[in-house]
Amino acid sequence: MTTLRLRPEDPADEGPVGRVLAAAFARPDVAAPPEVGLVDELRHSGAWIPELAMVAEYGGEVVGYALLTRVRVCSDGGSFPALALGPVAVAPHRQRIGHGTAVVQAALDAAAELDERLVVVLGDPAFYRRFGFSRADRMGLTSPWSGLGEPWQAMELPPSTGEEAPPPPGEVVFPPPWSKV
Repeated sequence: MTTLRLRPEDPADEGPVGRVLAAAFARPDVAAPPEVGLVDELRHSGAWIPELAMVAEYGGEVVGYALLTRVRVCSDGGSFPALALGPVAVAPHRQRIGHGTAVVQAALDAAAELDERLVVVLGDPAFYRRFGFSRADRMGLTSPWSGLGEPWQAMELPPSTGEEAPPPPGEVVFPPPWSKV
């Protein structure tokens, strides 16, 4: 029986991950979706956290991907580290059978193990709500995508101790590769 294997990306996965992203985000008006270039650029930036680039492998084939990279929340009190989720992709022939949910949950679990506290995402509220995301503006978080309303979402990961203060509100600042998406 073939099972879904969830694991961090390794260097041999770069090509397969690119193909999954290209297939999942394919559009007739572009040769290569911007998400492919975004991941390539993030891999070579200070925002990259290798343990948080998660692949879903089925039958030896990479069929899903979820990426968490470093962003900063800037407020009057300073700067606070957070994570951005995305892109998330599943190969078209493996969609709608739980692979996307599994790979996102694996990435969020890995982030919690690293004591990360806050994750933001721009995406379908119906999908991301199942993980605990809600409107980011209700947490006082703004970004270039704040005007999109419900798709701009955030979630607080469980703190490792009950004594930690909640993440502060502020402007979420993304690394430069994000400006091309």
